[in-house]
Amino acid sequence: MLRTDALLREYDRARAYTDELWRDLTPDEVTWRPHENSSAIGWHLGHQAHVAHFMVRNLTAAEPSPDPELDALMDSANPEKFRGTLPTVTRLSEFRSTVAERVHARMRDIAAGRVGAPAQLTIVATHLLTTLINHEYQHDQWIGEVRAADLGHELPPAPDSAYLRRVDGYLVVDVP
Repeated sequence: MLRTDALLREYDRARAYTDELWRDLTPDEVTWRPHENSSAIGWHLGHQAHVAHFMVRNLTAAEPSPDPELDALMDSANPEKFRGTLPTVTRLSEFRSTVAERVHARMRDIAAGRVGAPAQLTIVATHLLTTLINHEYQHDQWIGEVRAADLGHELPPAPDSAYLRRVDGYLVVDVP
């Protein structure tokens, strides 16, 4: 099984790939929706971070949301038409960065044994990080499809890692 530090590198690789998919887009492209029942790229960016925060919070450490106003907006349980207006690209980027910093901090605390039940949480952290990575890539697939097919931008090369493969067209980290 991969160690926490290796999984954090894979998490960063997945997040970096996401950034390659959207950072060169205009704010209008990031907030554009292909149709009324479809989410904008910006929503997927916030949703990826939202899920990461809630999974870490609910499974390893009860901590407040870094941006409570975004919680309902980025929750996929809320139908698109009830989610509201997306925040600015800057706010989305800051939200993503803050959540990633918190993921790193909590996973490092677990790896260093600075938690109650460190052996149990190490197992949880391994599966949690694998899930966060694969969730990031899951939404990258949709972002990439909209980027290429709807917005006419080329796709960046897929990340290179011995732990990545494609399953059903999606990049996944496959932890031995």
